[in-house]
Amino acid sequence: RREIMNAADVAATIVDMRNETISEIVARAIPDNALSEQWDIDGLHAECLRLLALDVPLADWAKEEGVDRRTVEERLVEAAEGHMAGKEANFGVELMRMAEKSLLLQFLDHIWKDHLLQLDHLRQGINLRAYAQRDPLNEYKREAFELFSAMLATLREQVTGALTHLEMRMDAPPEPEPLPFGELSYSDEFPLEPEAVMAETGPLPRRS
Repeated sequence: RREIMNAADVAATIVDMRNETISEIVARAIPDNALSEQWDIDGLHAECLRLLALDVPLADWAKEEGVDRRTVEERLVEAAEGHMAGKEANFGVELMRMAEKSLLLQFLDHIWKDHLLQLDHLRQGINLRAYAQRDPLNEYKREAFELFSAMLATLREQVTGALTHLEMRMDAPPEPEPLPFGELSYSDEFPLEPEAVMAETGPLPRRS
């Protein structure tokens, strides 16, 4: 968190997180040595919509000759980069860098609190492992590492999904309230001339 706070921007970190997320969802849908007929195309398509905001023709890709998991992953990385480049063009580079850093910190703080709570629950029940003839300390180290790895994967997915679905709305400035009847508005730099006052309010009353 300190490194993120001190960084000028986290664009490279965001790209790495998005690419790792793509690699993970592709690996789940396309296991090693699986035939294209065994690929979970529907599941991968749902994950692309959820995490990448991409509606890509995965079924058509799977029918192409010579397409493998690496090809699918490369195409998804390219499509995601194009999607995010479009957002950056719409919102501006500076605003995107600010949004990336802000969202990363928000998700990190939230997920880290949940992780600490999970570790606390693990500590409370770890001694029960001794009844199964297992070393509680080794079991704690192993399960804590698994929880930490799962936390990082969750962080990558949540940050990636939030940014790919990010929409920014620039609120228009509020319209000025109408002035009360008969009240004049003027600038100190350009004061109204008497003729302008008469045009706004009508002829001045005569003195008796």
